Amino acid sequence: MKIGIIEAGAPPARLAGAYPSYGRMVQRLIGGEADVVTFSVAEGQLPTSTAGFAGFVVTGSAAGVYDDLPWIGPLKDFLGSVDGRAKLVGLCFGHQVMAAAFGGTVEKSEKGWGIGLHSYDIFESAEWMNDARRVSVPAIHQDQVIVPPDDARILGGNAFTPYGILSYPERRAISFQVHPEFESDYATALIAGHHPSVPHDEIFRTAALTSLREPSDAPRVGGWIRRFLRSP
Repeated sequence: MKIGIIEAGAPPARLAGAYPSYGRMVQRLIGGEADVVTFSVAEGQLPTSTAGFAGFVVTGSAAGVYDDLPWIGPLKDFLGSVDGRAKLVGLCFGHQVMAAAFGGTVEKSEKGWGIGLHSYDIFESAEWMNDARRVSVPAIHQDQVIVPPDDARILGGNAFTPYGILSYPERRAISFQVHPEFESDYATALIAGHHPSVPHDEIFRTAALTSLREPSDAPRVGGWIRRFLRSP
């Protein structure tokens, strides 16, 4: 199984020496048996064809889909052009840019930042969900899908993130606002040193960090993603 990882971001400089790249985190999530090719989209790298690839996974990023960056438009164009010829999986920014590419709306949420271990109820089960129970997975985002694309199925979410898990059956695509590729130690280090332009209230940050001590369902969601990528 050949998988393309579209690496849209990287750990911040303060953590880069201690943790793997986002591409490597995704590679660990989908399993070592996959034949992985990584494309650094921020450096202008994108697949020239879907031929030979079973699927593509789009990683997280500090960028927003509405940012005036030279690689955002080409990435959206590529995602729209795949058109079911390969599987697509989006994680956090990947979730957002897929929704934007498919006709949805992504904005900075008026609810503010979502950080810590976030729990999503499962509204609708899919065939790749072998255990479709509520999941709790690390999250760090301010942007959200505000209006999902017309062809999206809303599989999971919560009051803060109503469109947390989306599926596009005709496009053979799924996406998650949370970060199943993040180990709890990395999520903790990331949030502990996260200083947005409007600072987090320290009670809010402390509660988020405390939540990350609870068991994460990231491995279970990783299993869903592997089942999806391996399915016909």
